[in-house]
Amino acid sequence: MGIEAYFTVTVILIMTAALAFELAGADAILFSALAVLMLFGIVTPQEALAGFSNKGVMTVGLLFIVSHAVQTTGALDGLSSRFLAKSKDGPLAWIMLRMMIPVTCLSAFLNNTPIVVMFVPVIKKWAGRLNIPSSKFLLPLSYAAIFGGICTLIGTSTNLVVHGLMLENGFEGISMFELSRIGIPCAVLGWLYLAFVGKRFLPERKDIFEVIKDKRKEYVVAMEVRRGCDFIGKSIQEAGLRNLRGLYLVEIERGDKSLGPVSHEEVIQQGDHLMFAGVTTAVADLCDIPGLVPLEEDLRGIRQHLVEVVVSANSPVIGRTIKESGFRTKYGPAIIAVHRNGERVLSKVGSIVLRPGDTLLLLTTPDFMQNWKNSEDFYLISTIKALKRKVYHKSYLALGILALMILGATLGRHFPKIAGEHFSMFHSGFAAVLLLILTRCVKIDEARRSVRWTILITIACAFGISKALQNSGAAAVIAGGVIQMARGMGTIGILAAVYLITTLFTEIITNNAAAALVFPIAFSAAQQAGVNPKPFFIAIAVGASASFLTPIGYQTNLIVQGPGGYKFGDYFKVGLPLNLLFFIAAMVIIPFFWNF
Repeated sequence: MGIEAYFTVTVILIMTAALAFELAGADAILFSALAVLMLFGIVTPQEALAGFSNKGVMTVGLLFIVSHAVQTTGALDGLSSRFLAKSKDGPLAWIMLRMMIPVTCLSAFLNNTPIVVMFVPVIKKWAGRLNIPSSKFLLPLSYAAIFGGICTLIGTSTNLVVHGLMLENGFEGISMFELSRIGIPCAVLGWLYLAFVGKRFLPERKDIFEVIKDKRKEYVVAMEVRRGCDFIGKSIQEAGLRNLRGLYLVEIERGDKSLGPVSHEEVIQQGDHLMFAGVTTAVADLCDIPGLVPLEEDLRGIRQHLVEVVVSANSPVIGRTIKESGFRTKYGPAIIAVHRNGERVLSKVGSIVLRPGDTLLLLTTPDFMQNWKNSEDFYLISTIKALKRKVYHKSYLALGILALMILGATLGRHFPKIAGEHFSMFHSGFAAVLLLILTRCVKIDEARRSVRWTILITIACAFGISKALQNSGAAAVIAGGVIQMARGMGTIGILAAVYLITTLFTEIITNNAAAALVFPIAFSAAQQAGVNPKPFFIAIAVGASASFLTPIGYQTNLIVQGPGGYKFGDYFKVGLPLNLLFFIAAMVIIPFFWNF
C-alpha cells in the first residue's frame, strides 16, 4: 500500500472517530476530510465536487420537498390516527402488528423521519388508552420505518446514494421496486420477530410526562409572593431572579393568567405564583426570602404549555451548553428539564451540554408550535395538549402527485427519452416538485426550507471521499484483505464481509457515509474476484439501512429514544437478534435474485 493509500486511510480513520464521538456535525466532519484529501491531491476539485451534481444526491433533495408537501397538506394526519383508532384490547402481538404494518408501507415511499415524528404522539396517546407503556411501541415504530425504507428506491436516502454511486461508475442503477425482492421478506421477518419475540426485550418505562406527574417536585417548584415580600413592585431583573443558583424562573401564574416564558422586565405582584425549574433541591435558598412561601402546585396550568422535543443530529446547539447556545433567545421557550438515555440530567439547566437525541421539556408560548414545527434543529414529538392539524383539500392532490411520481419512476423506461436519457427517478422527482409548486401544495420558500442541506452536504462529501479510496488504491488493498479473509467461503463469504462491514460502519457513523465508504471496497472486491458487483451493491443498501443496534446509527432510532425512555442497552437487546435475522435473510435472498 502506497503513501497515498496510507494517508487516505488515516484521514478516514480520524473522520470516523470524529463522527463516533460527535465532535461536530456530520456535514462539517466529512467536508473537512474531503478538503484535506483534495488539498493533498488525492482527489481533484472536479472529483471533490462531483457528489454535488450527482443524480442520486439531487433526487434526495427533491424527495425532501415532496415529503414536506405531503406532510404539511395534512395528507398523513388522518392516516396516522385512522390505523390505530379502532384498535381494542387484544394480544400485544396483534396490536404491534397493527401499528408496524402501515408505518412500513408509508415509509417505503416517504421520508421516514416525518412519519416517525408524526406517529410518536399518536402512539403515546393510543398506548395510554390501551394501558400499555408507550416504550413497548416506540422502538418498533422506528424499526418498522426502517423496514419500509429498504423496500423501494425512494424509501431511504441510502438507497439513492448507492443508486447514484452505481450511475457514477457506469452501472444501470437500481429500479424503483427492485429492492422489494429483499425488502418485503425482511420486513415480514422483522414484524414477526418484534411481535412474538422482541416484545419480551422491550422495557416498560414511563414517558417524561408520567415521570413529572410522579416526581413533580423534582422538576418544578411553586412559590407564592405574599404581603411584605421585597420582590413586590420589582422587575424580575431587579429582584435578582435571573441569576439564581441552580434554579431559574420559567413562569408566573397570576390569577387565571399564565405568564411564561417570563420577560426580565415583568413586574412581580402580590399573590403571584412563581414557578421555578432546574436543580429544585436549591429551593432552600428561596425559602429564606421573607414573604416567599412554597406551594403545593398541581401544575395543571403550566402543563398546558409543555412541549417535548428531541435534539436532531444536525442541530446548531449540539456541543454547547444551553446558556451558550442562546436557546431561549433564539427559540423562545424555557427548558424545564433535559432527559438523556432514559434518565434526567441532574445539573443546572444552563450548564448542560446538549447532545443529539437529548429530549427537552419546554415551556412554550402558543406561537412556538407554528414557528418551529418544521425545524431541522429539533423534532417536535409530543405535547400535553394534542395538536390538531387541519386537513386541507390539497392533501389528496399531494398524494396524487406522489402516486404519479412513483408511477413515472416505475414505468419511465417506456416513456420517450429526454435528451437521450430514459425518464428516471430524477426526472420524476423534478416533475413532482414542479407540480406541487404550480398547484400551491407547497410554497417556494417552504420548498427551499424543507431541503435538509446538512444531509445533502454530508452525502455529497461522502461521494468525494469514496473517490479518494479508489484513487489512492486503498479500496483495492482493503478489498484484497476482505477476499483473503473470506477465502474458503467463496463469493458468499465476500458478500457476507461487505454486508457486515457496512452494518458496522452504519452503527458507528451515519448510514449514508457508511454506504459511500464501503461502495469502492465492494466494487474493487468484485473486480478482483471476477464476479458481478450488483449483489454487493444490494448488500450495501440493505446493510446500511439495517441499523438496529444503537440509537446513533439511524435518526429515527434517535427520535424515539427520549420519548420511550430507552437506554443504550435496550437497542442492543432488541436489535441484535434483528440484525442477525436480516443478515441471514440477505445471505439467502441476494444470491437468489441477483446472480454473481
